[in-house]
Amino acid sequence: MIKRTLYFGNPSYLRLKDKQLKVMKPKESEETASVPIEDIGVLLMDHPQITLSNALLAALIENNVAVIGCDNSHHPTGLFLPLEGHILQSKRFKQQVEASEALRKNLWAQTVHAKVLNQAKLLELSNINPKQLYTLLPQIKSGDSQNIEGRAARIYWPLATQDNSFVRDRYGFPPNSQLNYAYAILRASVARALVSTGLLPTLGIFHKNQYNAYCLADDIMEPYRPFCDQIVLKMYSQNELEFNELSMEQKTEILKLLTADVLIGKKKSPLMIAINRTTYSLVECFEGNRRKILYPTFYESSCN
Repeated sequence: MIKRTLYFGNPSYLRLKDKQLKVMKPKESEETASVPIEDIGVLLMDHPQITLSNALLAALIENNVAVIGCDNSHHPTGLFLPLEGHILQSKRFKQQVEASEALRKNLWAQTVHAKVLNQAKLLELSNINPKQLYTLLPQIKSGDSQNIEGRAARIYWPLATQDNSFVRDRYGFPPNSQLNYAYAILRASVARALVSTGLLPTLGIFHKNQYNAYCLADDIMEPYRPFCDQIVLKMYSQNELEFNELSMEQKTEILKLLTADVLIGKKKSPLMIAINRTTYSLVECFEGNRRKILYPTFYESSCN
């Protein structure tokens, strides 16, 4: 079942009753909505006057809901996840920790290949010649020792934005801020899926930063970034992103990311389900039962 993504951008009091998330007006104590906890996958709080009861927070975490808080600039800044996400968590942590360097390098090469392929596919869907990216794919080696990921980015972004001066920079001009927003939603969803399959999001296969609690999420989300790019770049091409702030309509459009159709394992699937399939395939790689991570690509009929 596709889990729901809930966005709250107004003052609200959120509480738990009868296994339902109850949305209350903070002053009138009037109920405005009710959602079963089991139906929720992501909950995004984007207003300083939102209050959650501790009982609700515990229920959300118990059901592996990614609870995201936003800062004063309305960008996701914090994430709640369960301490125990799977009954075999200890076993899978051990397999993850003991994974050989050769396996990690191989998995990273697969990840870079999937990312660059999806970047090329997105250019193709946008009627932009992706030949330069396709040329790089055969050059990807174990551990991406030739830094094809970085070389591909230098080709991809000027083409994707149709702006030779564009640089992907977290603090740069539009659409950088909007991409940050979409990537933050994606990152939280990947972290949620990793925890639910019993993996440790901190221990990456490539990213290794002592200050980063989500290195593995940052690894696994890489081939999914072009799906974020597709939504944001469409707005950008239509001159809808003149400023760093997103309108409510634009946020709503970006949040549709998780229900967008993708192609994974030769089958159409919502992106949120695809993420779960990817993380489970990674578990199988660590267990020695699989050699390749299952990553998605674009489902072309949904891109029209």
